[in-house]
Order: sequence, then structure tokens, then C-alpha cells
Amino acid sequence: MTARLDSLPPVTGAQRAALLAGPRTAGVHRALMAEVPAMAAVETGGTASAETLPAVLSVVAWNLERCLFPEDSAAHLERFAPDLLLLSEMDHGMARTGQRHTTAEMARAPGMTYAYGVEFFEMGLGGPTERPFCTDDFNSLGWHGNAILSRVPMRAVTLIRLDDHGHWYSAAAGADPEQPRLGGRMALAAVVETAAGPLCVVSTHLESNADAAHRSRQMAVLLDGAEAFAPGLPVLIGGDLNTGNHLPPDFDWRRETLFAEAEARGYHWDFTAEGMTTRPSLITPHPERVMKLDWFAGRGLSPLEGAVVSSLDAAGRPLSDHDAVWCRARMG
Repeated sequence: MTARLDSLPPVTGAQRAALLAGPRTAGVHRALMAEVPAMAAVETGGTASAETLPAVLSVVAWNLERCLFPEDSAAHLERFAPDLLLLSEMDHGMARTGQRHTTAEMARAPGMTYAYGVEFFEMGLGGPTERPFCTDDFNSLGWHGNAILSRVPMRAVTLIRLDDHGHWYSAAAGADPEQPRLGGRMALAAVVETAAGPLCVVSTHLESNADAAHRSRQMAVLLDGAEAFAPGLPVLIGGDLNTGNHLPPDFDWRRETLFAEAEARGYHWDFTAEGMTTRPSLITPHPERVMKLDWFAGRGLSPLEGAVVSSLDAAGRPLSDHDAVWCRARMG
């Protein structure tokens, strides 16, 4: 059962020391995960601007790459009048984003509720291109995760862990020994009310440091979790699926098996517009890495239109290394 909290309890000094002490094994990671309450909780907050969403929905999924500019990112999407935002790579209490709760900041201006779940507890300040943004030499909380923003209250929320073996902690999994992280990839699901009945929406972020088979297994866990949480409901999943990320130099997303995994369960991918979704950014200046990573999958809804939304603001500044994906979908 996922706890629903007004704020996530911080990692204690003793827990942080245990994380540093290791050893870096899957067993130690699982034990530490069980000791940190935030790893099994969802923080909710914000203010709703409506009670029920329309039957035709405007939805954006966006990996915001830490979310350096929360207010500007929210303003960037105003023209789409989104009913729902499915966000990933959102910082909370990280020095590189001014110790801000970036999800809460993004929800404030458009008048939205939010749900936030932790993907990782990060102990470091980030890589060389992130450190110039740091306002301190410490993280006040160290949370990094996924979020759902909604114009209406969320009737129910849950966190779905996609792995627990410590892919970014365990030495056997190839984790960075200089930057231990507690946690792993996850999905956040919520039920919201629409004029045509309840809808389950899912924000997720699949593993980048793995192959297609690994991501397909994560997709299976996600779909199992969504069905257990909201059996029989229409579902819309959005997020960074890291499709083809392990296949340089062509990064061919068509070699992923997660698409067939979802299709076999009645989902389809027509909600996702054509086009690549990555670009060079202030943190990730890699112009040679052009990939299609960001997707929608749905069942029980009909896609009406969609677009890849440039993350360049009016001044030409990249707000993320991912462009957003947008869809308009009808319930039923």
C-alpha cells in the first residue's frame, strides 16, 4: 500500500551513512529501501481549479531534466491548456535546482494539484555541467522523481516500483561508484474524474542504462501495477521510455520489445506524434544524440491529435534535453 503524505520524510543521517558504507549489493539496497519511508510514499498537494475533467483531454508528457526553470516550463505549455501533466526527472531539495520543490512550483501558476514520487535519493550534486547551477554544496533533501499534475483532485494515487535491485547502487549492476543513489525506476499512477467517467493516468521513466529486454520487463511490471490499481479503467501512460537509448549511433527505437508487450494487453501507441524528442540542453550538450524516447500509450481512449513540443523557449533557451509530447484524447 502506498502512503499518501503532505510531505516526504527526509533521509536520516544514519540512513545516509549506511548508504555510503555499503556494501554495494542488491540485498543491501533492498534493505535500505525498506527503511526509507519516502520510497513507498507519494506526496500530494496543490490546488485544483476544477472538479471534473472534460471527456476530451489535453495531456502533456515531459522529461524536464531536473526542471531548472519550473515557472518558465509551466508557462511554455500554456497554449495547450493541459488538463494533465505527466512529468519525469523532477528535483525536490537539490542544490542544482536551488533546493526548490520543482513540482509544487510548476503546479502553482496554472492552478493544479500534484502527486510526486521519488525515483532516486541522490547524494551527489550532479555532473560537471550541473554543478554551475548549484546554489549550495549540499542537497537539502536529495529527491529526484516523477510527478502528475492535474486540474482536478486525484481520487487515488499509487507508486509502482519497476525494480528494487539497485541498478544505480549495486556494483554488480554497473552503478557509478562515485555517486551512490538509493532507488530505481518507477511509475506514478492516479485516478481522476472526467465527464465520461474515471481515468487512470501514469507518469513513468524507464531505465536508460539497460537493454530492450530490461525495459520490456519494466513495462510488464508497470502494466501489472496499473491493472491492480485501477482494474478495468481506461489508462493513459506517458513518459520517457528510453527507447533505443542503448543502441548508438542509430538509437533505433523500433528494436524495443516493450511496444509489443503493451499491445498484447490492449494498449496502442497512436497517441504519440511522429518525430524525435531529444535536443542539446544546458545540462546535456550532446547534439549527436538524436532519439525518440518519449511516448504515450493508452487503452479505452481515442487519440485525436498530437505534437512534439519544442523545449526551446521564446529566447531560444532549452528548458530540457527532451521535447515534450502532447496529445488530445477522447474518453471511450
